[in-house]
This record gives sequence, C-alpha cells and structure tokens, in this order.
Amino acid sequence: MTAALDADDVRRQAAAARELPALDGLVSQCRACPRLVQWREQVARERRAAYAGETYWGRPLPGFGATAPRILVLGLAPAAHGGNRTGRVFTGDRSGDWLFASLHAVGLANQPTSTGLDDGLELVDTRIVAAVRCAPPENKPTPEERDTCAPWLDAELALVRPTLRVVVALGSFAWGAALAMLGRAGADVPRPRPKFGHGARAEVGGMTLLGSYHPSQQNTFTGTLTRPMLDAVLRTAAELSR
Repeated sequence: MTAALDADDVRRQAAAARELPALDGLVSQCRACPRLVQWREQVARERRAAYAGETYWGRPLPGFGATAPRILVLGLAPAAHGGNRTGRVFTGDRSGDWLFASLHAVGLANQPTSTGLDDGLELVDTRIVAAVRCAPPENKPTPEERDTCAPWLDAELALVRPTLRVVVALGSFAWGAALAMLGRAGADVPRPRPKFGHGARAEVGGMTLLGSYHPSQQNTFTGTLTRPMLDAVLRTAAELSR
C-alpha cells in the first residue's frame, strides 16, 4: 500500500510538477486525507447495485480537458458513483449530464454526453477540475480536507495560467476555492471579497471569475438552476475567453 501523505508532502509534490501529465499522475496517487481515502475505497468495493459489474476508479481525480485552456471550470468534488466510478470529473452522474450538455450547446465540447474515459469526449479551450479531488461522504469535504487538497489546485493553475482567461465556479464552495486559489497565486483579490451568486462576475488577477449554481440534482430538480441559466453562464465564459 502507498504510504500516506501529509499536507506538507502534498505541497512539495504539487509544486514539483512541471507538466500536466505528471501532475495528473501525482494527484491520482494521493492518500493524504484518511477519511476520504476510506470512503472512496469503500464505495469502490461495495458499489451501487446499478454498477455492480463495473470496476470503480476509487482514487482522486485529475483535471480533464485542454492542456492550454482559456476556461477553467471548477467544481466541488467527485460524486461517489460518478467520477469516483468512471475516473473522470463530472462523468457518469446527473450533474455531469447537465454540465456537458451545456458545454456542447455553447461550443465548448464536441459532444453533449460524458459516460466514460473512452467515450470520445473532447473539450474546446476548457479544462475541468474539482476543488477536492476525492469523493467525500455526503458530498461534504471538511475545511481541513479542502486545505490539504488545495496545493493540487494551485499547481494546476500555475501550469495553465499562461493561457487562462476565465474561471467558472460551480457553486459557492467552488467560488470560495477559486478566490483563495487566485489569492495564493498572487492575484489582488477585491475587498470586500466578491459574493457568490448565479451570474456573479469578478475581475481577479487579469482573469474573469464567473459564478453559476452547481448543476446538482438539488438545484436542477427544484428549478433553482435551469438549462438556459447554465447555458448563459458558459456562453459568457466562451465569449470572454476569445
């Protein structure tokens, strides 16, 4: 079994990554948060009945998409039976169904669905990452887990920042993580800190931060987030990135 990392180990390894493939490999091996390791592996062993015959990924998720993106889409964490099963962020769950349909509708994806690693999906000028790379119980990472995982996000930003123009934060957790990430990278974060809301917009460090409600079932089933609302935010991101 791979030895557990502590927060300092994560920072050292993340800072040493010089290319995205190397970073992705390091991310996928991380075991720094005992609660998350236990949960993601338990879910992968026990499986949901609908996926009983599948082999779960059961590890942290690297980013996915363009290697020189103009747009970075930031989510909260992988779903237990979505990304934790398929090995790709926002893939194989209802949230991803909404997200990829909207990305395709505004020209940022070559197809409207994302079902698995071999489905042919390609993103256009866009990369998707999660603030926390492991599936958390009840989809709620702790502040300590968020902070331990942050160096992976910081390293990803450093590698894509030369081309990056827009960050889209899906939900208030991602909005806070995005502001913290940009601040750690040396950006002058406005004071008072910009507040999250659907369609919120802030200029930070030469980039535009856009907010959208997260496409979780809690929001989509209740009508808090509609497809036109999500399309509008992503269309704005596409326009601003050109």
